[in-house]
Amino acid sequence: MNKCLESVRRYLLPSVCVACGQAAEGTLDLCRGCLAAMPYLGVACRQCALPLAQPGICGNCLRTPPPFEQTFSLFRYTHPVDHLIQRLKFNRRLVNARLLAALMVAALQQQQQRLPDMIVPVPLYKRRLRTRGYNQAVELARPVSRQLGVPMALHGCRRVRETAVQSDLPAKQRRANIKGAFEVDSSLYGAHVAIVDDVMTTGNTVTELARVMRDRGAKVVDVWICARVP
Repeated sequence: MNKCLESVRRYLLPSVCVACGQAAEGTLDLCRGCLAAMPYLGVACRQCALPLAQPGICGNCLRTPPPFEQTFSLFRYTHPVDHLIQRLKFNRRLVNARLLAALMVAALQQQQQRLPDMIVPVPLYKRRLRTRGYNQAVELARPVSRQLGVPMALHGCRRVRETAVQSDLPAKQRRANIKGAFEVDSSLYGAHVAIVDDVMTTGNTVTELARVMRDRGAKVVDVWICARVP
């Protein structure tokens, strides 16, 4: 029934490309040209997704192994993905989350990524959530959860401290800014968890959240993000 209703909707209201405004093709809200121009990440560090010249683990992860096992990132954070994420994050373009999530799911399935026991979107502090009205990580995680058949955990993980916006801070200050910002209420003993977020820059946010999850007993923590800042 849902597929029939979606077909009718697309027949009556043909979708347009969210990147350029031209008519979209297929079930994605992208035209063929913009889909071909998407900045896929390519070769990157297995643990933190930092772009590399050849497959392997970057020097930073070798020197200081992060508390997560691997990072899946689909894109580099550049045009037009940066524009799509910014409009999702600050202009309520929730349709962009549907598109980006669908592309993430297709890549995860193609790569035959092992599925976790649960998906946890990076939480926002309650004041920022009230101001924005939604959490872009949740908007990405919800369709990923539904399409992969993996439950999304919304209430067991909280951001308990209001922090400065990470992107506004120099890299050296970001780790101190995010330290102690998260709490996980229930035991994760033996669980395989995937953290979902929109963008990774230095990785300090997901590192802190993964550290708390490991302290609560998580056996494996992966990170799934839409885009990686080189």
